[in-house]
Amino acid sequence: MIPKLVRLSRGAPKDRHKAWDTYWAGITATGPGGEVLWDSGSDHEFLGYKESLLRYLDPALPVVDAGCGHGSFTRALAGIFPRVVGVDVSPHAIARARQESAGNGSPSFEARDMTAPGAGAALAESLGAGTDGANIFIRGVLHVLAPADQVALVENLRFLAGRSGTVFMAETNFQGNPVEYVSHLGATTRGIPAPLELAIRGLPMPGHFGPAERERAFPASAWEVLEDGHTVIETNPVTGVPGQDRVPGYYAVLRPRR
Repeated sequence: MIPKLVRLSRGAPKDRHKAWDTYWAGITATGPGGEVLWDSGSDHEFLGYKESLLRYLDPALPVVDAGCGHGSFTRALAGIFPRVVGVDVSPHAIARARQESAGNGSPSFEARDMTAPGAGAALAESLGAGTDGANIFIRGVLHVLAPADQVALVENLRFLAGRSGTVFMAETNFQGNPVEYVSHLGATTRGIPAPLELAIRGLPMPGHFGPAERERAFPASAWEVLEDGHTVIETNPVTGVPGQDRVPGYYAVLRPRR
């Protein structure tokens, strides 16, 4: 299977911004049976986070869904918090998020690269967050970033959180090699599920993000861990095989040290 994976991934754009925007430009359907690999079309995963979100995130502050994609989690957040904003590096993702959120009335969306220098300050100003800051929800973003981009993103999140905001993160933490990972998601020597093949063809190769990666990206000198543990990242149920749409994950709730 390795030669096929290498062949499929060879054409992926090297520029991260181009890769993500090209990917979202080609998406025509989301949810179960759609083309987005990490979209289960269910609120089951989000409901597993809900208790922690309500316990730690101050509802008086805006909530930023960083790396929102087509906005499924943004809309779920808007069901429990009064002001929610989804941001994504891809303008095409933001266009789809707005389209799929039409009539919802609560979340708003904007295209923004949260790894860019000053992005946290610019977003805080746009939100009118002031020194109190904002809460941040981030799911399935850090594990697809290079270490330098992870550090840049976290620094922007630290500024955006201000003196009162909290970060909730949930990430894929599959410990196997790439072949074992795609096999877990349904790839075999006979074929690869279409949403998985689409991701392999067009997107950066993912890694994993667990406690060790969190300790490096969110150093203890700058961040306080309020809660963390194992979770399950739910993906598109493309094969119908029990368990193949559930990926081991890691979550953490963090606040900047004031």
